[in-house]
Parts: sequence; C-alpha cells; structure tokens
Amino acid sequence: MLRICLILAVVAGLAVGVMNGVFVRDHVNTLQANLKEQTEGRQKAETDLASTRKDLEKTTADLKTTKQNLEATTADKEKAQAEAESQSKRADKLNEDLNKTRQERDDSQAELSSYKAIGASAKELMTMKQEFRSVQDALEGSKEENRILGNNIKKLDNRLAKYEHPEQHVVLPASLTGKVVETDPKWKFVVLNVGENQGVMEDGELYINRDGKLVAKVKVSSVQKDRCIANLVPGWEIGEVFEGDQVIPAYPAS
Repeated sequence: MLRICLILAVVAGLAVGVMNGVFVRDHVNTLQANLKEQTEGRQKAETDLASTRKDLEKTTADLKTTKQNLEATTADKEKAQAEAESQSKRADKLNEDLNKTRQERDDSQAELSSYKAIGASAKELMTMKQEFRSVQDALEGSKEENRILGNNIKKLDNRLAKYEHPEQHVVLPASLTGKVVETDPKWKFVVLNVGENQGVMEDGELYINRDGKLVAKVKVSSVQKDRCIANLVPGWEIGEVFEGDQVIPAYPAS
C-alpha cells in the first residue's frame, strides 16, 4: 500500500512538473514575442526619429534660405521703390524745366513777332533793347535816389518839427516790427535789427514788449541802413530788456 502511494505521489509530481514546464515554456515564448515586438517597435521609432530629425534639418535649412531670400527681396524692393521715387522726382523736374523752356520759347516767339511787326532790322532791335535796358537801369537808380531823397526830406522835416513843435512825436510806419539784438543795462541803450531801410528815423519812439506785455519804451538816437541804436526812456522801464524782445512803433502812421 505504501509503495502504491509513493508511486502515485511520484506520478503526481511528474505531472505537476510537466504542467509547470509547459506553463513556463508558454510564458517564455510570450515574453520573447513581447521582447521582439518591443525591439522592433523601438527600432522603428529610432528610424522614424532619425527620419524626422533629417526632415527637420532640411526644413530648418529651407526656412533659413527662404528668410535670406525674403530679406534680399525686401531690400531689392526698397531699393526699387527709392529708385522709382528718384526717377519720378527727376521726371517732374524735367517736365517742369520743359514747360519753362516752352514758355520762354513762346515768349521769345511773341517778342520776335512783335519786333517783326515793327519792321525794324535785327541790329536796330538789338540797339533798342540795349537802350531799353539802360532806361530801366536809370529808372531803378532814380527810384533809389528818390527813396534816399525822400528819407532825407523826412529827416529834415523831423528836425524842423522838433524845433518848431517840440511836443510833436516822430511818426513811424505802422507795419514796422523788429527785435532787440543787443542791450546794455549799464548805459541804458539797445540795438534793434531795423533801420533806415525799414522806415526808422531819429527820435522815433518804440515800445518794447515780451509775450504781449510792455517792458519798456525807447527813443532812437542813431540810425543805420538795417539797424539802429535807441535809448531807454526814463519812467518807462517796467521790466528788464532782453535780447529777442519785440519792438513796435509807439506812434505809428495812421
């Protein structure tokens, strides 16, 4: 009986061993299959990654090239626009010069036609033109002499009026405006940027103002062509006079 039990135990052990061996073999086969699948997946992933990196490098290179081309195209476009603008300005200038030349031609043709209508020769016309220019020059000289003479007459009238009517003020042009260019607080005089050419006369009085506010009153003591010297009038020194202050006539012509 004991022998039979031992035999049964051995047979049962062998059966369990066989079953365990079959289970382990199947498990090993499954693990090997999984390992193979994972290995193939990893190899495929590495291959895809290498391909992706290669594509990325190519895309980066293409992008860099595209950027360079775009920058070059932009520079060429800006250059072309600048050249087009320059050519447009040049064309406008040429067109303006052409119109001016045409006008001068038309004027010359009209002048020539008027000369031909007179019936004079070219030499006579040249002489007439020179004489006309001489008359024009003389007329301009006369205008300047008349202006100087007129100023001298005004000066004499003012001097005479100062003796005959001491209370009478010297009248200056209503449109006269100027600025203080120099000032001397110690000797109480200023230099103005207006003179005889602008209608300033000796003993003429002007108000000095800054930002629309009265600062002082001055009386002209010396006059040059385009500037004059004026003394501060006592009692009218409301504030300190600075360079750049505005001046207007105290007694403008009506």
